[in-house]
Amino acid sequence: MEVFILTFVVMLVVFAAMAIGYMVQRKTIAGSCGGLGALGIEKACDCDTPCEKRQERMRKEKEWQDNKII
Repeated sequence: MEVFILTFVVMLVVFAAMAIGYMVQRKTIAGSCGGLGALGIEKACDCDTPCEKRQERMRKEKEWQDNKII
C-alpha cells in the first residue's frame, strides 16, 4: 500500500509540474514528428493569409523566440 501511495503522489507532482509549465509558457502541445511543418506545408487552410488569431499566435511565438535566453 505504501508503494501505491508513493507512486500516486509522485504522479500528482509530475502532472502538477506539467500543468504549471503549460500555464507559464502558453505553448501548444507539439508532437515529435513535426506535423504539417515537416511536410513543408505552412498551414492547413486554403486562405492566402492566416486568420487574426493565428497571426497573433505567430507574433507571440516570434517574440518568445527573440526573448529566449539560450
